[in-house]
Amino acid sequence: MKKLLFTTFLLAAVFNRSFAQEMTSIEEPVFKVGEQLSYTLKYGFFTAAQADIHVEESEKKFNGHPAFHIIADGKTAGTFDIFYKVRNRYETYVDEKTLLPYFYTENRHESNYKHTDNVTFNHQDDKITAAKGVFPYKGKVFDFLSAYYFSRSIDVSKIHIGEKFELQYFLEDGIHTLGITYAGKERVNCAMGNFNCLKFNPTIIPGRVFRKDSKLYLWITDDKNRIPVKAHVELVVGSVTMDLTGAKNLKYPLNPLKK
Repeated sequence: MKKLLFTTFLLAAVFNRSFAQEMTSIEEPVFKVGEQLSYTLKYGFFTAAQADIHVEESEKKFNGHPAFHIIADGKTAGTFDIFYKVRNRYETYVDEKTLLPYFYTENRHESNYKHTDNVTFNHQDDKITAAKGVFPYKGKVFDFLSAYYFSRSIDVSKIHIGEKFELQYFLEDGIHTLGITYAGKERVNCAMGNFNCLKFNPTIIPGRVFRKDSKLYLWITDDKNRIPVKAHVELVVGSVTMDLTGAKNLKYPLNPLKK
């Protein structure tokens, strides 16, 4: 459940910037080396988990091209850490200009369960090689971390309320598609302050975790940074909220609104 929630929130965050129309190349990344973002996930009033994402300059080059090394760490907190300890790390290497992924890896330790995967993206042959096989694809396909940083850099100035869009991503056993609807603008409060935000409603699949009528909402800053500051999802029992608690070394100033 922790993996599903963590991934759902991050996927929602990453896929908020591409329209149903064909995706275009980005002009310039909206982030820089050294950026650090921190989040908490709360189940009701209780802090359930923490997540930290940061960008480094990669020591590796891929086909002679320099790359960003992006790392996300997720772990349980408080009483959740006692009964179900999670220590997950996700890493991706992306081209500094196109932000397309070259290599993705994940190491998950969830209670007694352990899982690792190494994923190679071959953009010349349009094939992904992972632990569970080789997966051909068409168009642009990302892991969820590279998609997050790529999508933040796409212009959404022409988006309209009610517009739906999709993006492809690879996750563990194949290529999937996530659909999201733009829901308008709202002023949102988080641990970092009040911000003017764009609101999105990603599609979720009901089951053991989500109800049939569960809603997932995501708010990102309506500025050049385009950072997710809050997300909220309803579960079969209760709800979970993701909240931005820290942001350092941003490319552009993050200016909270005055109360």
